[in-house]
Amino acid sequence: MYRYDQFDHQLTAERVAQFSDQVRRRLSGELAEDEFRILRLQNGVYMQIHAYMMRIAVPYGMVSAKQMRMLASIARKYDRGYGHFSTRQNIQFNWLKLQDVPAILADLASVEMHANQTSGNCIRNITSDEFAGVAHDEIIDPRPYAEILRQWSTFHPEFGYLPRKFKFSITGATQDRAAISINDIGLEAVKNAQGEIGFRVLVGGGLGRTPIIGSEIAAFVPWQHIITYAESIVRVFNEYGRRDNLYKARIKILVKAIGIDEFRRQVEEEWKFSKDGPSTITQAELDRVAACFTAPAYESLPQEDAAVAQQHNNKAFSNWLKRNVKPHKVAGYAAVVLSLKNSGIAPGDATAEQMDAAAELADKFSFGELRITHMQNLVLADVKRSDLFALWEEAKAQGLATPNIGLLTDVICCPGGDFCTLANARSITLAKAIDERFDNIDYLHDIGEIDLNISGCVNACGHHHVGHIGILGVDKSGEEWYQVSIGGSKGSPANIGKIIGRSFSFAQIPEVIARLLQVYVRERKTDERFIDTLRRSGIDPFVEYVYATPVVEDEKLLLPDYDLIKQGTPYDTPYYSPRF
Repeated sequence: MYRYDQFDHQLTAERVAQFSDQVRRRLSGELAEDEFRILRLQNGVYMQIHAYMMRIAVPYGMVSAKQMRMLASIARKYDRGYGHFSTRQNIQFNWLKLQDVPAILADLASVEMHANQTSGNCIRNITSDEFAGVAHDEIIDPRPYAEILRQWSTFHPEFGYLPRKFKFSITGATQDRAAISINDIGLEAVKNAQGEIGFRVLVGGGLGRTPIIGSEIAAFVPWQHIITYAESIVRVFNEYGRRDNLYKARIKILVKAIGIDEFRRQVEEEWKFSKDGPSTITQAELDRVAACFTAPAYESLPQEDAAVAQQHNNKAFSNWLKRNVKPHKVAGYAAVVLSLKNSGIAPGDATAEQMDAAAELADKFSFGELRITHMQNLVLADVKRSDLFALWEEAKAQGLATPNIGLLTDVICCPGGDFCTLANARSITLAKAIDERFDNIDYLHDIGEIDLNISGCVNACGHHHVGHIGILGVDKSGEEWYQVSIGGSKGSPANIGKIIGRSFSFAQIPEVIARLLQVYVRERKTDERFIDTLRRSGIDPFVEYVYATPVVEDEKLLLPDYDLIKQGTPYDTPYYSPRF
């Protein structure tokens, strides 16, 4: 993985010193909160309901065992003994004291980590495929390009005060596991007819108040020019993006307003001046960065081994192999997902003890490296298949081996109303209620793959728009209610889910999900996933059954106007306009 050079060390040390002085001046009263707010956000520090929250950057989701141990130490020393892994492949700490933040930044710097640009109107953490470098369907390893983009975007003097936050995601595989379609810029590695490497570029994707799937702006940009082309996109956004309305300031609004063809014309015009400029990537520069991502010392191993045979003798291990173990491009190895979705635990949360245990597992079984996933889990990317049973036993003892990856209880969930000042409703508590209702591994495996995503507000940190089942917390007369959408997908193909009708109370949601699953079981064909059945049968059977009778007898649950639903108004719109 990438190691800091002299420039990185100097930059990080200066940043720590700078923010330490800013915190000192805030605590002494020299800086008012309005003055301090923009400074703390530049360092990933938020003020939430109970305390300060800090978001730590994890570029393209990679951490070393040493870095994971530092995160565990921060959780013990400064927080309440745990951290929360997010959909942006970062980690957040929710119970911090402002006076401790400079010490935390110094601790992070000691292991080559930081919190730069994890907030603010700038280019945020670059995300990628959690299986980068080991995926069996990979065209190229995207990590060197992700690192080059990170270095280019860090404290870019022109892009420090954009109209709104800006997010990149990059994938090098044929299957999109990086959710490139819902980022401001999404990059997909491709080869042209001559076999040359380049990137298909998507622009204007995003969720939140106005969810939009990104549009293709370029089918092929040579890898040498990916920075210059991206720079041209951001420059057009920086000049013409709206600054008069917070809710209309994202690049997706600009692209939608002028159209992708006109936006492309403006970018191409801008690109003429920078295409062969200083930001052009040279082969030497690519080689320099790529040297940080060389393959570990793999052994020559057989693909079939004792671990495969053992699955027939242990049902629990067999379930884990089926859900948590993923293919690897090197024979005899596998990638393993450590589930952070244990029953009764907030999705994405990990205790300090679990972080230390994950680091130990990485050292013992996976060359000392881990990955953080968009699904709020952890990955050991390079495990010998012959070690799988031993790894499973150790992970199970630490609560890291729940065999539910890709299943209903592998819930994506933001902190919601339990922590966030922006939330309309609780997310974590609802996720626990759903988990309790469906905590039966045989049932979950029979139902099969389903993405369930929960967001506590329209900012969509839980990516509810692209969940097969998406749940959004809404404010209804000062009370928390939940809007349900179905049919979303985050990749291959990506699309926005459709709202099924009026919102539900907290108590109703588990039963609503149960009814959706009953329709799926009734309608599905052999080996058909929930999303495939939904695409084939349409939304109507699901809506009809959910609203056939009140979900909870003592609730006033009115039937929706079903004719309006079928006409696509208002429930079929990608953004909910009414407050149901």
